[in-house]
Formats: sequence, C-alpha cells, structure tokens
Amino acid sequence: MFHKEGYKIILITLVIVIGSILMIDRFIDLTWLRFSLMTVMLVLLGLILQFFRNPKRHTTLDSKAVVSPVDGKVVVIEEVFEKEVFKDKRIQVSVFMSPINVHVTRYPIGGNVTYSKYHPGKFLVAWHPKSSEENERTTVVVENDNFGKVLYRQIAGALAKRIVNYAKTEENAIQGSDSGFIKFGSRVDLYLPLDADIKVELNQVVKGGETVIATK
Repeated sequence: MFHKEGYKIILITLVIVIGSILMIDRFIDLTWLRFSLMTVMLVLLGLILQFFRNPKRHTTLDSKAVVSPVDGKVVVIEEVFEKEVFKDKRIQVSVFMSPINVHVTRYPIGGNVTYSKYHPGKFLVAWHPKSSEENERTTVVVENDNFGKVLYRQIAGALAKRIVNYAKTEENAIQGSDSGFIKFGSRVDLYLPLDADIKVELNQVVKGGETVIATK
C-alpha cells in the first residue's frame, strides 16, 4: 500500500503526530483550540500517507508499446534534439506530477537497461523550459528488439529534493515495475523515436504503468 521510500518518513511522522496529540490533549484546555490543533496534526499525517501510497497497477505487457512511467498530466509533446545520449531528434513527451499524484516511477518498456546516470543540479520549478537540462535529474535508457531505445528522465522540481533511481545498466527491466521514486512534485520526460505513434494528447491525465503513451 505504501512505497518503501516512505517507510522512515511515515514512522517519524506517526510518532510526531501521536506525541503532539497527547501533549495537546494534556496541556490545552480550550476545546476549539485543542480540536483545531489535533485536526492539523491528523491532516499532516494524511498528506504524508497519500504522498507515499503505492497502488497496484495492472500493466499489460507489450514490447511494442510505451506506458506512462508516472501518474500526472501530459504537458509537452514535441520534436526536440536530445543532447545527452542519442544526440539526434526525438519526440519528447513530458508528464508533470503535482504533490498529490502517486510519485512512483515505473519502467515504460521492458528490456535491457543500457544507460543510467545521475546528474546533480538546480531545483527550478518542474515546468520551467530549462528544468530538463539544469535541474537535478536521472537519465535512463531501456532497449528492446521491438520498440528500440526509450529514454526517460526523472527531473526534480522546486519541492522535490530527492530522486531515487533503481535502474542499473545491463539489468533487465520489466515494463510497469518500480524503477524509482521522486519526492514531492516533479516531472518525467520520455524521449521516443520519431516514428513512434503517439497515443496521448496535451493536458491528458495519465496513469503510471497503465496509460499507453506510444506504440510502434
């Protein structure tokens, strides 16, 4: 139900909330103030729990399809020049995640991980045009025989201060399985071959591991 990256934070928050409620109940006599403070603490716990939730997804394995790596909204669909790995033109599809979205990153295709690299950087807002090049980020490339190479990039935002990446080169990636986690708001960019058939539209809400982004 909850992602392993949140276990420590959830436990710490739970201890703080329980301790705070006990202190509030003991030392604050005003009923309305006691109730208000307790409500604030419970809301805080609720926000932390919802952020680290890890709902089960039912991925239909398809070596000719790319599924969304994250939950969120499609904010970019355009042809760009990819500088880091391919050094040629690709179709970029970007998905923005708000703090209330599930923040698990999933493998968009199955295959062999051929590239995985972490880049330190800034924390510009995730929708900033330069965030994909200047923000803290990780770049992963997965390749299979049917679709070819797909690059996805986890990008930190103004609130995201930690990116977790599980992908390691030469390992086998299973489409839809966990490949990482981004804490507190961010975005993920996909770089697809020019002949990919894009199946989503701008501002479309997508679900990680289930929504098909492109096929071949």
